Amino acid sequence: MSTNVVAPTVDAAAEGLVAKNVTLGKALNAGLREAMATDDSVILVGEDIGALGGVFRITEGLQAEFGEDRVVDSPLAESGIVGTAIGMALRGYRPVCEIQFDGFIYPAFDQIVSQLAKMRARSAGRIKLPVTIRVPVGGGIGAVEHHSESNEAYFCHTAGLRVVACANPADAHWMIQQAIACDDPVIFYEPKRRYWDKAPVTLGPVPVNALALDRARIARPGTDVTVVAYGPTVRVALDAATVAESEGKSLEVIDLRSLSPLDIDTLSISARKTGRVVIVHEAPTFVGLGAEISAAITEHCFTQLLAPVHRVGGWNIPYPPARTEDTYLPGLDRVLDAVDSALQY
Repeated sequence: MSTNVVAPTVDAAAEGLVAKNVTLGKALNAGLREAMATDDSVILVGEDIGALGGVFRITEGLQAEFGEDRVVDSPLAESGIVGTAIGMALRGYRPVCEIQFDGFIYPAFDQIVSQLAKMRARSAGRIKLPVTIRVPVGGGIGAVEHHSESNEAYFCHTAGLRVVACANPADAHWMIQQAIACDDPVIFYEPKRRYWDKAPVTLGPVPVNALALDRARIARPGTDVTVVAYGPTVRVALDAATVAESEGKSLEVIDLRSLSPLDIDTLSISARKTGRVVIVHEAPTFVGLGAEISAAITEHCFTQLLAPVHRVGGWNIPYPPARTEDTYLPGLDRVLDAVDSALQY
């Protein structure tokens, strides 16, 4: 893979950029606008992303600003969207595809796994495919079947792809720019139930102090248990840490950010410090990303661990109807139960 994972940066203070309290969705919109304004080769492609602005309004206003040639409404054909993006990348563009919902990505699976992920290696590095595929991921919005998937393990297993997940507005704003600037194909997961979460964001180009795209973030320092999360479950982990603090327990929360490659160094340092690890994700735990994280931590930190690595995730069933998704999704009680179990060793 290329090591080009950091977008061009600026000193935010020097540029006089203003920190604003914005939603994660609006932060993504501003990040896409910044990338398009900076680089004329950035093209957006997807279903209903033009005049409508996408079903979640992430691309709202961008077609009016940049024109129909750069914000392209596609047919309802995910394989065609990604296949077209591959061709555009071969011609020197940096296409950004929107897959309307996570469960709609499967028609494009062959294009992603057989072509997009393989072409750089197939050409011995002579060909780069800077394609970013935006995917609203996870549950929590009361949607119907195929609209609440957590399919990251498929793509993390595929060599040649970078897989990342933002969890807050600031990361969403900067990570989307970093992904677009990366010369590798990037699967960019956006936690759809967090689109309306607000936080301060310094709008503009990626600042010099931004984490690289492949680095994890210590979202909250702690000493007793490491809780690893990404995307929609980072907020759950932070809420658990707040409750645990009131009970005299100190949780360190790691926002993974990069799912492939994994930031093993950050994970290992934290695991050695606390001796106990709980991993939280919405996908089923069976052959989920948590299993790989658990194995990596065990291999690197076995002698420092004070308890088995615990995993909290969705059940190994198809995503349930909206009325029962609260039971399916890992919530505060299940995370705290896993923390207590780890502390009992």
